[in-house]
Amino acid sequence: MEVLELIQSNLLTPIVLFFLFGIIAARIKSDLKIPEAISEFLPIYLLAAIGLHGGVEMRNTGFERMLVPMLVAIGLSLLFTLNHYQILRRLGKFNLYDSYALASTYGAVGAVTFSVGLSFLRDQGVTSEGYLAAVLAVLEPVAFILAIFMTNMAVAKQLRTKRQSSGGTESDVGVQKMRLAGVLRESVTGKAIVILLGSIVIGYVIGSEGFEPISIVFEEMFVGAIVIFMIEMGVIAGQRLEDIKKVGVFLSAFAIVMPTINGMIGVLVATAMGLSLGGSVMFGLLLASASFIAAPAVLRHAIPEAKPSLYITSALGITFPYNIIVLLPVMFAVSTITHGPEAIDLFRHVMGGWT
Repeated sequence: MEVLELIQSNLLTPIVLFFLFGIIAARIKSDLKIPEAISEFLPIYLLAAIGLHGGVEMRNTGFERMLVPMLVAIGLSLLFTLNHYQILRRLGKFNLYDSYALASTYGAVGAVTFSVGLSFLRDQGVTSEGYLAAVLAVLEPVAFILAIFMTNMAVAKQLRTKRQSSGGTESDVGVQKMRLAGVLRESVTGKAIVILLGSIVIGYVIGSEGFEPISIVFEEMFVGAIVIFMIEMGVIAGQRLEDIKKVGVFLSAFAIVMPTINGMIGVLVATAMGLSLGGSVMFGLLLASASFIAAPAVLRHAIPEAKPSLYITSALGITFPYNIIVLLPVMFAVSTITHGPEAIDLFRHVMGGWT
């Protein structure tokens, strides 16, 4: 019952309400649109803020503390990506390209979802390990690199089979290798990763004292920036509601069930590794989120044969709203249980503040 109350209360937070407002604006055919300059600025600001906090936290806690969580997160991300592919290919009957594109989309992470998670925890008066921002930066390209590599391997195998039967050349295989090299370069040098990694390094160098003068910009304005960004996310999601019919029942169910399973595994694993209540929630959210910003940028070049309508619509139109409205409160509740009596008392205190 308390979980349902937490979900209901989460629906009334500014972030969720402005997201729903954006959806409504799109559905009534309003001409509401965030100016392009602001639309391009907000993701940069959010990533910079996350990175700076992560770098400061890394300096305060030490790199050795984040090494194990990072390696575990990478391992789980790769495992989940391969598992997604098998489910989509064998059970969903999607073709090779769509299966790998969707698998990598759900194996990667969403920086916007991560930002919302941080704001959610702040509303509960709970903190998390700041170095998880570095884990976010590493996980972003990992799933894409694996998926593109596996796609190229499968396509190369098909080409070899055709070449043996028809006497083809090696040129197509060379094209696939060039494609993988391009994806590797784009994944690592894309603006999202560069901003995030650069901000982490700067945060590590300046430390808490250096961060203090700019905290009014990168801390106090953080939630406000997310709220404005949620309007745009809502408008885009609202415009894609019609496309949800095209993704089908199987993919719609996949877009809810798999993030739930991945997120719960993440919470339990993070708790076992000794992460805090908030850190376990954020670790689970990293594994539950799907990429709908980096994914289109990478996949449209890496796997052009895949249908963007599938991986963008499922990630943004289904998984993102589900994660920020339902799954976040559920993972918070699960994390309180796994962290013992003191965390449960905190959870009840939070719930008592809303009743």
